[in-house]
Amino acid sequence: MTQVLRRVNRVLLGLAGVLLLIGGGAVLAAALDLPVPSWWPWSGPSDVLLTRAGRQRWRDEGWWWPVVIAVLGLVVLLALWWLLVQFRRARLAEVLVDSGDGEAALLRGRALEAVMEADAVAQEGVARARVALTGRRAAPRTRVALLLEPYASPGEALTTLGSEALAHARTSAGLSALPTEARLRAVKHRARRVS
Repeated sequence: MTQVLRRVNRVLLGLAGVLLLIGGGAVLAAALDLPVPSWWPWSGPSDVLLTRAGRQRWRDEGWWWPVVIAVLGLVVLLALWWLLVQFRRARLAEVLVDSGDGEAALLRGRALEAVMEADAVAQEGVARARVALTGRRAAPRTRVALLLEPYASPGEALTTLGSEALAHARTSAGLSALPTEARLRAVKHRARRVS
């Protein structure tokens, strides 16, 4: 989901950028009295973007204002929806587990996250852990955030995470791979006094 969202964002932003660049460049070229294509509606610095007749053309029509308001309302709703989707992190509700008998079982995503968090917190030097499953049911991915104690070694914490918590999750869910993004932070603490 996040990969698709990133692609859609890039395509939409790219199209908007290209359209704004072309439109702005053409308007600037016409304003500077540079040659512009014959089909371009503004050909010189004395031309206006929207004439008085163009502004008042549909004013007396009964359908004009309801259509304008409906279109603008739809644009605002789509923009708000797009904004909300940016902040929504899609979590995986269930993981597809191969039971070995040709049938597939479903494992609740929250249950697997809770077990992985418990395994991670049981590690030496880990104060707190947060796990989120993303991806597809048949190919889940994880995002792990570890809060480390001041004395913990980040390298050892990552090694233990991979060999214990992630290995247990892979084995219990029957997954061949479980790609993981890990983020480590240290607990804030006061500096020790040296005497």
